[in-house]
Amino acid sequence: MKDSLQICVMGLGYIGLPTASLLATKGHKVLGVDVISEVVDTINRGDIHIVEPELDVLVRSAVNSKNLVASLEPAEADVFIIAVPTPFREGHQANAPRPDISYVEDASRKIAPVVKRGDLVILESTSPVGTTERVAAILAAERADLMENGRLAVYVAHCPERVLPGQILRELVDNDRVVGGVNPAATEAAVGFYRTFVRGEVIPTDSRTAELTKLTENSFRDVNIAFANEMSIICQQLGINVWELIKLANRHPRVDILRPGPGVGGHCLAVDPWFIVSSAPEAARLIRTAREVNVSKEHWVVEKVKGRAQRFRNPVVACLGLAYKPDIDDVRESPAMAIAQALNEAPDITVLAVEPNLHEVDGMTLADLSAALEQADIIVGLVSHREFRSIDPAALKEKVVIDTCGIFP
Repeated sequence: MKDSLQICVMGLGYIGLPTASLLATKGHKVLGVDVISEVVDTINRGDIHIVEPELDVLVRSAVNSKNLVASLEPAEADVFIIAVPTPFREGHQANAPRPDISYVEDASRKIAPVVKRGDLVILESTSPVGTTERVAAILAAERADLMENGRLAVYVAHCPERVLPGQILRELVDNDRVVGGVNPAATEAAVGFYRTFVRGEVIPTDSRTAELTKLTENSFRDVNIAFANEMSIICQQLGINVWELIKLANRHPRVDILRPGPGVGGHCLAVDPWFIVSSAPEAARLIRTAREVNVSKEHWVVEKVKGRAQRFRNPVVACLGLAYKPDIDDVRESPAMAIAQALNEAPDITVLAVEPNLHEVDGMTLADLSAALEQADIIVGLVSHREFRSIDPAALKEKVVIDTCGIFP
């Protein structure tokens, strides 16, 4: 593989932009493509539109070196990386949502005119089993001239991201990666590419196994969080402190209960299990139940707050945190956001939403932390942001405190 490649990254979000910037600083010529013109303009100025530690420095360096350019349209390249969203279908039913791979399909069609023989096309978007094969099928249908003896003369593979927001730049390099092609040649080509910049082990498999590996990793975590969330509800009913219970149970050498919260959020954990359920609905009984437990925790928190609010004439509720996890700005599938919005829509409840990582939120007014603590009758801890962990306990005196995620001692 050449030392310097032409790389086209489709999608400049939480995965695409860090990946594009990292590859640009490795000496590759990277074209980042996004459908939002404001995102393209922001990156070309050397700025960023998402919150991720040290990403601003990396993007600025990559843009200033001329190795990273953002565009609305793809161009010829040696390697194409698809890192676009894979959400639920619009209007999905909460008990049986189905994945929407239309963004992946659209990206595949957009690159089809500029793909050439011997190129490597990698799908990094977390996807239902069979999506990588769908990418290959689209390219084959759009470019019959790239077919040789019934086989596409382009290497198509899947390498799911497995990074933690807040640590993306480090984990893109240090984490092991699972890489699977639609055929052995594609696997070999993709493995060779990732081994040029990944310090972790790059493990070959086939595309369908790689797809299910990522879904399995996140479903495992979702199931274990569901156990913790269910225990938190049981403890509430029995008058037991769930934080002390978990601490004591975890003293067993083979027990490691996770921390409960207001639900489960983020594009991965709140979404990926449904991809497995949609592929094998009769077999994925435990995975479905865990999803239902974690979704129901949001409603349980809302009803608990409403119950406490009844003791006040005009209750003011401070919701601490809207992101789906601590110290980031990502609100995708956030249970904290869902809870705050539900309370905001409730009659006779005034919501003061506090989210230090966001400047604005559609349909909701953000409040200053000190003002919210002073004015609120009820304090609801939804996300354990560092700003909340340092709150003076004196500020909580004579307040009703509902701590869903262990912010306060």
